[in-house]
Amino acid sequence: MKCNRWLAAIGASALGLGLVSVVGPKAVGNPSAPVAVGTSIWRNASFPVENFQGYTSPFGYRSSPTGGYSREFHTGLDFAAPQGSYIRNWWSGRVVRVSDNTACGTSVRVQSGSWVHVYCHMKGRVARDSSGPYMVDGGLKIRQGQTIRAGQRIGRVGMTGRTTGPHLHWTLKYRGKLVDPAAVLRAMHRAQRGTLSKKL
Repeated sequence: MKCNRWLAAIGASALGLGLVSVVGPKAVGNPSAPVAVGTSIWRNASFPVENFQGYTSPFGYRSSPTGGYSREFHTGLDFAAPQGSYIRNWWSGRVVRVSDNTACGTSVRVQSGSWVHVYCHMKGRVARDSSGPYMVDGGLKIRQGQTIRAGQRIGRVGMTGRTTGPHLHWTLKYRGKLVDPAAVLRAMHRAQRGTLSKKL
């Protein structure tokens, strides 16, 4: 039942946004990578946030939400969710960086083969011990270098860094090139909907 609600929510939200196909951020000199939409590989992926309420800012050019610039390139997709909602790892991989000293706020960067996924504006902070840096938020601890599975809780929605409200900012790169996360979510929705239909 939980899977059905998620599929319905993501399908309606992706269509409701009217999101464009993958576009390239020429201003940052990093053309966007295409997304393979017809593969079953997406069945293994996890939606990145619990208590999802909607998308607040798509990938691509936008007016600055803080008024600092008239126009800027938004490198990811923003998911509205109540502060404290759990963030889930999209794909199995290795934590390559934890940080809390950039506009991204408290963040976790994960490498999954040719993919890099970054989770920003999380609650918590980065601490360090003899084994290196780790992100800590209450009982959650994500250590730089550790392996994490798809769907694993890796943090909670917060308001750290440059933000105007609680949300998850999610950036994806494939072989070093930015990818529109909405295109990936649409591919996931199609693949996972097909899997569910076969089971019913």
